[in-house]
Amino acid sequence: MRQVASNEESGSGEERTKIQGSQTLLRGLDMLDKVIDGPIKLADLSAAMGLTRSTTHRLANALADRGFLTFLPREGYQLGPKLLQLGFLAQSQADIVRIARSRLEALAAHTEDTVHLGRLDTDLALYLDKIPGRRRVDISSRIGDRHPLSSTGLGKALLLDTPEAEWPALFAASRARGAPVVEYDGWAERMRGYVAAGHAYDLEENEDLIRCVAAPVRDASGRIVAAISLSSAAQYMDDARMAALSGEVRETADQISTDLGWVPGARPSRRPRR
Repeated sequence: MRQVASNEESGSGEERTKIQGSQTLLRGLDMLDKVIDGPIKLADLSAAMGLTRSTTHRLANALADRGFLTFLPREGYQLGPKLLQLGFLAQSQADIVRIARSRLEALAAHTEDTVHLGRLDTDLALYLDKIPGRRRVDISSRIGDRHPLSSTGLGKALLLDTPEAEWPALFAASRARGAPVVEYDGWAERMRGYVAAGHAYDLEENEDLIRCVAAPVRDASGRIVAAISLSSAAQYMDDARMAALSGEVRETADQISTDLGWVPGARPSRRPRR
């Protein structure tokens, strides 16, 4: 009985910690809203938040430590540089979706297959856009989804400039994120072929009976900033058709890259990812 009670107490403690963490997060977001109009002094911020001065001070300092707020002597707290960075990144993502959309729609219409646009998000592939194809093929991906790099066509295309020395760590991270269990040596051998070809394949690795061809998108510096993929059911994507589509997918990716200011042939030095 004592053991049961102990487990129940532990569980309730974990729940309380989760609830407190959620409350702190929501209070932090509310605090950002309170400083939108400019610097606000601690006393005024405390009153606006309905919190004690000590709690307000502690929360504001935590946000300032992360760059979400900045403290100005004699003026108070205002929005910090981290929000400028996030805003710039959000705008960049919106821009690339807008710039790429007509190219993606044309590729989807021509091939009748589903086309995706995505970018690197730490050690995952983040899906930014999806143009459904005309075939009756159910592909489970959604805008905003994040999938392992090692098992998706998008993910592999995003890694084509990544030095091979970094592949093992990224492969292990993908395994931890739920990528299917495969041997690293075989995966790395295929990746070398993809690097040489300038495009990558997903051979039913991420989703059963779904195959895709993917290629990288580059910015004006030649750096890979996104990737596109063309996906369909395996019955429509035999080896011969995948090989035939590879050129079309690369061409579309290059067109988007050119729209972003890329000069064909430009490549950055292959530095380690940071």
